[in-house]
Amino acid sequence: MRRFVIPGTLPSMNEIIAKSKQHYAVYSKMKKKFTQLVIDSAEGLPVIESANFHIIWHCKDKRKDKDNIIAGQKFIFDGLVDGGILKNDGWKEVGNISHSFYIDKANPRIEVEIFEVKDGTEFDSTNAAPGNQTFI
Repeated sequence: MRRFVIPGTLPSMNEIIAKSKQHYAVYSKMKKKFTQLVIDSAEGLPVIESANFHIIWHCKDKRKDKDNIIAGQKFIFDGLVDGGILKNDGWKEVGNISHSFYIDKANPRIEVEIFEVKDGTEFDSTNAAPGNQTFI
């Protein structure tokens, strides 16, 4: 398993929608900023052919719904691709994705655990991240 930590928080779905409604350049600036944060946070990881991912969201409070919070995974996967760690973020490279949520007022962050899948192993529940189920 490989792991990296993104400090702070990523934009929620509501924040992404609000920015995209303002002007395309406003959303573009947001995407560049948070994609770069992921690239910087994942620095030093080797190239990964394909993997399952478990994302642990340490939130400062419970004000945002979990389904809004996980929209930030778009920045995570785009950052891994732009940073050269993943070739692409399609089905071949990204298997199962699972999430856990905790509250940490003093240190909000996102931990990304990467479980590499090698030798053409299919993405299924036998090689999924802990607690993950196979969803298609």
